[in-house]
Amino acid sequence: MDKLNTQNLRVRIAPSPTGLVHIGNLRTILYNYLFAKHYKGKFLIRIEDTDQTRKVPGAVENLLRVLDWAGIEGDEGPYLTKDGKLKERGEFGPYTQSQRLEIYQKYIQDLLDKNKAYYCFCSKERLDSVRAEQEKNKQTPKYDNFCRDLAKDEVQSLLKQGVPHVIRFRMPENKEVVCDDLIRGEIIVNTKNLDDYVLMKADGYPTYHFANVVDDHLMKITQVLRGEEWIASTPKHVLLYEAFGWQAPQFAHLPQLLNKQRKKLSKRDGDSSVSDFVASGYLKEALLNFIALLGWNAGTEQEIYTAVELVNQFSLDNVHKAGAVFDVDKLDWINGIYIRESSDAQFLELAKPYLEKAELLTFANNKIIVNETEETLKSSDLTKILSLEKARIKKLSELPAAIDFMFKDHLDYNTEALIWKKSNKEETENNLKLVQGVINDLDENNFSLDKIESALKELIQSKSLDTGSVLWPLRYALSGKDKSPGPFELVSALGKTKTLSRIESALKLLS
Repeated sequence: MDKLNTQNLRVRIAPSPTGLVHIGNLRTILYNYLFAKHYKGKFLIRIEDTDQTRKVPGAVENLLRVLDWAGIEGDEGPYLTKDGKLKERGEFGPYTQSQRLEIYQKYIQDLLDKNKAYYCFCSKERLDSVRAEQEKNKQTPKYDNFCRDLAKDEVQSLLKQGVPHVIRFRMPENKEVVCDDLIRGEIIVNTKNLDDYVLMKADGYPTYHFANVVDDHLMKITQVLRGEEWIASTPKHVLLYEAFGWQAPQFAHLPQLLNKQRKKLSKRDGDSSVSDFVASGYLKEALLNFIALLGWNAGTEQEIYTAVELVNQFSLDNVHKAGAVFDVDKLDWINGIYIRESSDAQFLELAKPYLEKAELLTFANNKIIVNETEETLKSSDLTKILSLEKARIKKLSELPAAIDFMFKDHLDYNTEALIWKKSNKEETENNLKLVQGVINDLDENNFSLDKIESALKELIQSKSLDTGSVLWPLRYALSGKDKSPGPFELVSALGKTKTLSRIESALKLLS
């Protein structure tokens, strides 16, 4: 296998603008970026929009916004200005293939002149018929070279008549093609298993195979890191480099993303758009950390990485050949770690969009307004409320449903749910009245979690009460939920007045 060439290293991502950026796309982007930065090389962005029928308006902008969100900046290629305009930077542009058609025409003519390519006038109907016959005979579908040896006069006549045509690569016969892969080692394919593939389509646009080879050469790309699905195309690309007399870049094919059943990842399994993951409440750092581990590790037990650590430790030596399983449970675990490690101020800022979207709170003019009660909250009070779930939630989208009861004017109680399983209605009512008295006696100006916990534990001990029969109805009275944070934390977060009010409401239900 070729030794890794790190001199003047230049890598690129070359997405097609056919939709939103998905997790698989982001993994390829991230690996290219980490690889470039690790070796202090250049990271290019190029838009491969040669298939105009699949082009989706706004897809390029979505890509660039995702890159900006991820903190991944291209050294060359398209970028968005602060006012959202699309521009390019770099000396090897244009970086959008639909703007490079004259360049492709020059190089396709070069191949035609060298007899490395030829015109094909076969209609779609004929090609479909040939394919159907091959499939019927259990043969591998491939072009039958019908136009490969047309006489020059016939070719010129058909061109003058304006007969629709494509331009195909003239595949060498019975040749062993050796491709060195930086991850997988040597890949050998015989050309008898390859067909004369299309280089230039009938609409005058190049195919991916042709355009990416020309562009990678002209943009001086040294390594191509791409998905495993492109392995089958690599021999075609190597032969095309040879036909031009160019040095091919080094290739590295990344492992496929798989679901837990080790089948190709689908949208249902987790291959959703990056925007969907962000909307679900996954933090940037957590998502990038998780994606980095989908096919790579540093050979250690470490699983939580900073951005700097990823750059410093990333190497193709530790990229796996086998498919990488997308485990959403692991993503949730990593995201939970990042949430817990965020400061209170950071967590408050992260939570704001989700609380507003759920219409629980309004953040305006440096005020925090509770929508249902129209009261104003202090940042310190909201921070205390958020701390109830900071250690419990796995993603930010879970937060509104977990703490919505904190912002309600009235809770809907279930009498049976108020009563501890080893208790009864009378005991529950009596215990809540005792708790009410203890809370009432606490100093509102020194209403700390420690004071609350100490006072309630003293009550339980001094009266020889069953802990569950005291704390369960208190917790339910304050939250109205079977599952919620602990009662001491709830009392502290709600404050003295609201705590007493909710206990009173529960007592009315019991009386």
